[in-house]
Amino acid sequence: MDLGIRGRTALVCASTSGLGEATARALAAEGARVVITGRRGDLAKSIAAELPEAIGVQADLTAPDAPERLAGAAADAFGPVDILVTNSPGPPPGGSSDIGADDIVASMESLVLPHQRLVSLVLPGMRQRGWGRIVAIASVGVVAPIPSLALSNIGRAALGGYLKTLATEVAGDGVTVNLLLAGRIATARTVQMNTFRAEREGVSVDDFAARAQAAIPARRFGRPEEFGAVAAFLCGEPASYVTGTATRCDGGAVPTL
Repeated sequence: MDLGIRGRTALVCASTSGLGEATARALAAEGARVVITGRRGDLAKSIAAELPEAIGVQADLTAPDAPERLAGAAADAFGPVDILVTNSPGPPPGGSSDIGADDIVASMESLVLPHQRLVSLVLPGMRQRGWGRIVAIASVGVVAPIPSLALSNIGRAALGGYLKTLATEVAGDGVTVNLLLAGRIATARTVQMNTFRAEREGVSVDDFAARAQAAIPARRFGRPEEFGAVAAFLCGEPASYVTGTATRCDGGAVPTL
């Protein structure tokens, strides 16, 4: 399937590893011109050098100037942003009874505010040109809160509410807005969470991981490239009538439609 995004400018946040990197590589394979971003600038540039048309930009999204700097770097290299993929590292694990107001504020500052600022920078141009794609990489915790991930559940659900509202406002301008919710994908974040939960339960990480995979209908963790392929589709021309959705890539783990 031709996704119709050859030559489009794609800014992919937190794309030096995991789901962000997989999404950036999938977009590049479809001919998009990709901006790789991350706190590790050397790694961002190294990944960009492997792709046909890409640049790497060092950025910590929580820094005050990061959204403006990223949007500017994309425009300088390739032109205005057509595709924005938002993404953030997950906050520390912990239950609701373990967190305070400052923790919630920090979660919003990491998982909501930088992405809203990026959207506000690139959205006017998308609407003016009559084409745009905004995809937020998030977690199934948006629809099924995950135990021991209270801060992630709170912040990502807030971002989802913002983006769902936005989707209804811009659909008529040719801009789609969607969330892509990850279940257990074989990334460093999943290893981190497996380790945290195994320690809490007093079992080995391997035993916990085996039990976790057995609980997934697909009987395995997902591969990052599988997630990236779904993200690329949502960014493509064939998905023009898909907006305001929270699509899951979870191997069937969430037991609801």
